[in-house]
Amino acid sequence: MIGKNVPFALLQETAELPDEALRGGLDRLRAAEFLYETGLFPDLEYAFKHALIHEVTYSTLLNERRRALHAHIVGAIERFYPNRLIENVERLAHHAARGELWGKAVTYFRQAGQKALARSANREAVSCFEQALAAQRHLPETRETLEQAIDLRFDLRAALYPLGEFERIEGRLREAEGLGIRLDDQRRLGQAFVHMCMNLWTTGQPTQALAFGRSARGIAESLGDVPLQATANHHLGVAYLGTGDYPHAEDLVRRALSLLEGNQNQPRLGTVGILSVMARVHLTWISADQGRFSEGVVHGREGIRLAEALDHPYSLAYACWILGYLQTTYGALTSAVGLFERGVALSREWNLSFFSILHTGSLGYAYALSGRVAEGVLLLEQSLSASETMGFGVARSLILAFSGEAYVLADRRQGALEFAGRAVSLAHDRGQRPYEARALRLLGEVTAWHDKLERADRHYHDALALAEELGMRPPVAHCYIGLGNLDRRLGKFDEAQKHLTTATTMYREMDMQFWLEQTAAERKRLP
Repeated sequence: MIGKNVPFALLQETAELPDEALRGGLDRLRAAEFLYETGLFPDLEYAFKHALIHEVTYSTLLNERRRALHAHIVGAIERFYPNRLIENVERLAHHAARGELWGKAVTYFRQAGQKALARSANREAVSCFEQALAAQRHLPETRETLEQAIDLRFDLRAALYPLGEFERIEGRLREAEGLGIRLDDQRRLGQAFVHMCMNLWTTGQPTQALAFGRSARGIAESLGDVPLQATANHHLGVAYLGTGDYPHAEDLVRRALSLLEGNQNQPRLGTVGILSVMARVHLTWISADQGRFSEGVVHGREGIRLAEALDHPYSLAYACWILGYLQTTYGALTSAVGLFERGVALSREWNLSFFSILHTGSLGYAYALSGRVAEGVLLLEQSLSASETMGFGVARSLILAFSGEAYVLADRRQGALEFAGRAVSLAHDRGQRPYEARALRLLGEVTAWHDKLERADRHYHDALALAEELGMRPPVAHCYIGLGNLDRRLGKFDEAQKHLTTATTMYREMDMQFWLEQTAAERKRLP
């Protein structure tokens, strides 16, 4: 009943036998090779030699007897290990469920899940939280148990998110929303909306995410709930970032940081990552897209420092990716490769499935730009396949664009054209305007490569107009290089010179030396 591994002290507490009879029985079982000792005095422990012996013996007990003994074992563990309950929480949860002590089963499975989550054992955490929910259904419906049911769904969401199981998350959040409405529990409704906002952004639906983010922010402000205000402001800002509304995004993320002032090391406030880290690195992302690289590096390095100090692998992996994204945009490819390689290692070690996709694809892109084109293409293909399987929509358009650029460098024209077209279509349909601008520029480049120059000119101008509207200075400069190259091929040498001069000026203002060299090479091709 106790399990395959049996502490002698716990057996004494539960067997209800005189000590002499208990020890004699154990000696006989050892002599018959049913049991063997796995620990010595003072922590003597026994184990069944064969799992089948344990299973067959267990099956001989009547159900009611099993239930009673499991319930008795829960009480024995609680009495015998009063100061070590967390150490034994998995065992307690198992016996509470088998003993149909449903309230205790919910409590212990939830604690076991939180314990697993703290060490990034995400699948184990998911199993524990699901079992807590299953046990919770046996409890009578009261306000307290319904509140607990909502909180368990939030716990489960935190474990599922690093695994990239976004569809399951949405289902559980919809359930939480329904329960919150039923209870008229505004704080928990606000939390549900916050989580739904982030889940929709992650699956590549930023415009839908905005509605949930605004609702969450309104609830947080009406309640005066500062932690919820910080989270709602941050997540709404991230949704705006997804649509390319950088002024709103930056304002909201900075508001979140100001609300966290003096509490940078506080718990995650219901987020999977540490909020003070997430806010900083999202400022890095905004800075990267606008060409404010020095400012972005400061935020990114501080985010990494905080994540390291708090020993939080999820936050560290995310901070490495965003700072690596900035360095790639800037053209500091050696730094970018180091950050992405670190992120790949962290993702594998801590089972961070969707960060593995981000880091693998971004590393492939950085490799391709660095001249390691074949390696880069292989990593990008792996990343793209995994993102499509997972439904990781926030990065799919970006990885498609990365893949198209790598295919250009690999001289794979048809594949590059296909990736560019898919990236434009997907980003446009989902309202991911920054990715659309990037993909349109790529489509212009690839279309020109196929000698469809007038069509390429239209794509470049569409990309330029959108990038200028959004304030995305690096893509604007890239568009001017493309237009300069296109005009040179069309024999419009004065226009070509003008466009390349504009690109050169912009790159110098942003100190983008890697790209300046490419512009200089294009200018040498003019007559």
